[in-house]
Amino acid sequence: MRKAPALLLAASIVGALMAAPALAQEQKKEETGQDIAFNNRKGNCLACHSIPGDPKAVTIANIGPPLIAMKARYPDKAKLRAQIWDATAANPYTSMPPFGKHKILSEQEIDKVVDYVYGL
Repeated sequence: MRKAPALLLAASIVGALMAAPALAQEQKKEETGQDIAFNNRKGNCLACHSIPGDPKAVTIANIGPPLIAMKARYPDKAKLRAQIWDATAANPYTSMPPFGKHKILSEQEIDKVVDYVYGL
């Protein structure tokens, strides 16, 4: 009976040691544009836009236009980036947050979101 606490402690230590590399890998995973677009604390694109071409994009949102045919809608990728960076520049009454102007996203995060959205 005295061995039970020692075994439990040993099992806990082994479990923690085995979980540490997995946690470290998870923390090091670089966010993709899709990750940022879907993250409700960052891009949160799904709050307003449907993304019919991405089966992982589950939403019923329809505040903004669906994110489809983005290359046709924005032949100049820089204009798409400008729209995401500050949509109020083109439309002062838009409900889309100015992700770059208000530093909601970093420049690198905006680039990743643009790459993701441009591919839709």
